[in-house]
Amino acid sequence: MGVSSDNLNGLVLAVSSSFFIGSSFIVKKKGLKKAGLNGLRAGSGGYSYLYEPLWWAGLLTMIIGELANFAAYAFAPAILVTPLGALSIIFSALLAHFLLNEKLHIFGMLGCLLCVVGSISIALHAPQERAIESVKQVWQLATQPGFIVYTCFVLIMVLILIFLFVPKYGQKHMTVYIGICSLMGSITVMSVKALGIALKLTFSGSNQFKYFQTWFFTVVVVVCCVLQMDYLNKALDTFNTAVVSPVYYVMFTSLTIIASMIMFKDWDSQNASQIATELCGFVTILSGTFLLHKTKDMGDDMSPQSSLFASPNTEPSIFRSPNHEVPIFSNPNEEPHIFTNSKSASRKV
Repeated sequence: MGVSSDNLNGLVLAVSSSFFIGSSFIVKKKGLKKAGLNGLRAGSGGYSYLYEPLWWAGLLTMIIGELANFAAYAFAPAILVTPLGALSIIFSALLAHFLLNEKLHIFGMLGCLLCVVGSISIALHAPQERAIESVKQVWQLATQPGFIVYTCFVLIMVLILIFLFVPKYGQKHMTVYIGICSLMGSITVMSVKALGIALKLTFSGSNQFKYFQTWFFTVVVVVCCVLQMDYLNKALDTFNTAVVSPVYYVMFTSLTIIASMIMFKDWDSQNASQIATELCGFVTILSGTFLLHKTKDMGDDMSPQSSLFASPNTEPSIFRSPNHEVPIFSNPNEEPHIFTNSKSASRKV
C-alpha cells in the first residue's frame, strides 16, 4: 500500500523530529564533557556548561525536533506520528554507541530493529488524513457525541485519580501518576493536532486565529501540558525511570490512538487486514522499546524497582511531550548517561 503525500510529509517530519531530539542528548552530553574539562563538572555542582556552545547547540536541536513533531500532526494522523516517537530512543542509543563509546547490548540492537520494523509497518498502512479546510471542521469532530463521551470519561478518571488515588497510592503505585499523564496526554495530542492544522491553514493564506475555536485549542494544549509535566515528573522522581518511561510510552500511545480513532475516525476507510497490520506494527514497536530499556539492566540483578508497581527511588525526572522524552532535572547538576549497561544509565541531561 502506498503512502499519501500528506502522510509522507508527516512521516518525514516525525522521523526528523526523532532524529533531532535523539541527537540533542548526545550533543548536550558532549558539551557537558567538554565544559567539565575547563571548569567544575555539572555533576559536582558546576554550571560551566552554560558557557559551552555545544550544550546550547544540543538545546537548539531539541527545540527544532519538538517543532518538527508539532508540525507532523498537521499533516498525518496521530496513529502514524505518535508511535514514531520511539525512534528518538534508537537515535540516542546508536549515536551514544558510536560517538560516546557507550556500548549497546546485542538485545538493545534487536530492540532498535524491532522499532524500525514496526515503524515501517505503520507508515505503509497508516490511514489517509481527511481533508480539512477550516478549524471549525476540527471543532465539529471534537464536539461529536463519541468524543464528548471520551473527553468526559478522561476528565472524570483524572479527577478520581487526583483526589482519591494520589493521596493514598501515588507514592506506592506508579500507574496512578502515569494514568493521569496518559489520559491528559491523549487530549493534549488531539488539541495539538487541531492547533497544527490551524497554523497550517493560516500559513497557506486562510487565517484561522479569527475563530475562538483556535484559541480554545491553544488553551487546552497549555493546561494539559502543564498538568502532564507536573504528574509525570512526580512519577519519575518517585520511581525508577527505566521502568516508568516504557510504561508511560505504552499507556500514552495507546490512549492517543484510541482518542484519534474516536475523534478523526482514522480507521473508517480501512479494512480489517490494514488495521491488524497497524496494530501488529504498534505491538512490534512496544516490544522493541521495552527491550531497549531492559537492556540497560543486563548483567545486573533485578531489583524490586523492576516491578510494574515499583517502590519509590530517587531517579532523575524527565518530561515527555506528546511524542518524546524531554529532560527535566531532579538535580540540575547531574551529568547525563545514555544507554549503558548499568542501572544508573537512565537518560539524563
